[in-house]
Amino acid sequence: MALLDLFHALGDSTRLRIVHLLRAMELAVGEIAQVVGQSQPRVSRHVRILVEAGLVERRKEGNWVFLALNRAESLAPLFDLFDAVSYSDSETLWQAADLARLAAVRNDRARAADEYFAQHADEWDAIRSLHIAEDEVEAAMQAMLADRTIGHLVDIGTGTGRMIQLFGPDAAQVTAIDRSPDMLRLARAKLPDDAADKYRLLMGDFTALPLENGAADTVIFHQVLHYAQAPETVIAEAARVLGRDGRLLIADFAPHQREELRLRDQHARLGFSDAQMQGWFAAAGIEMESECTLPGGELTVKLWLGRRRTAKVVSIDQRALEGRTA
Repeated sequence: MALLDLFHALGDSTRLRIVHLLRAMELAVGEIAQVVGQSQPRVSRHVRILVEAGLVERRKEGNWVFLALNRAESLAPLFDLFDAVSYSDSETLWQAADLARLAAVRNDRARAADEYFAQHADEWDAIRSLHIAEDEVEAAMQAMLADRTIGHLVDIGTGTGRMIQLFGPDAAQVTAIDRSPDMLRLARAKLPDDAADKYRLLMGDFTALPLENGAADTVIFHQVLHYAQAPETVIAEAARVLGRDGRLLIADFAPHQREELRLRDQHARLGFSDAQMQGWFAAAGIEMESECTLPGGELTVKLWLGRRRTAKVVSIDQRALEGRTA
């Protein structure tokens, strides 16, 4: 990125306002337009200049495009300058006004989330009524992870974002992944006010996570694996992104016969046995450290905690190839 391009991009009051807003939180173009009081096409032009200068990054999520500051180390001193300079009275006023309107955007997100929850409450309550109370499941999950730091948490299939609410405060960094843009918008409504640097919400599939090898310290699947057609592939992909001694925690159901969950709620698997999970963990290079059984109602909730072995993880496809060529 060229220095002249950086200062040209920042040499406009609207673009400066956009950068200030993105320092607070990730935003869609329409949300920025709402805050700065300008048309969406005009804001898009300003955003394009910031993106071309390398200051801002775009991320498509369904029909929405979200914007975030480029967190490259080379730009850190430039963004630190925003905290070091003294602002004029007029600049202080528009910053305060923008932050007040930004609070309204947060409220809109929260209201949309509440409406969604209300519309689907009967469906979720029907499943919850079949098993132990969710707060007991969460307490057991917290107990299983309590002996070590969370580090970089990756919540796969984040859904409504409950796991990032539960474990995010103790994590050094949080990445939440879901294939549904609607779910990501719900999860985003629950992020704390200081979420810009610490939290990332990404659209992606659990069979091809948008993360580098060894990027995570803790990976969580909370009531997600039963949607997988090939759970062994999903677990192997989670192992790929786990760093040395990283932990994988899965919360799901023990084997059951509630066929309506397959028909009504698209569950691909009606629960998992300890033997299945043990085999999939071992194949992915993960040592099973502990398991927990939480009976209650017609469904039994199971927790499985594994640790990534230091040996290289070999993918399922690679093992099959080696078997054919041996």
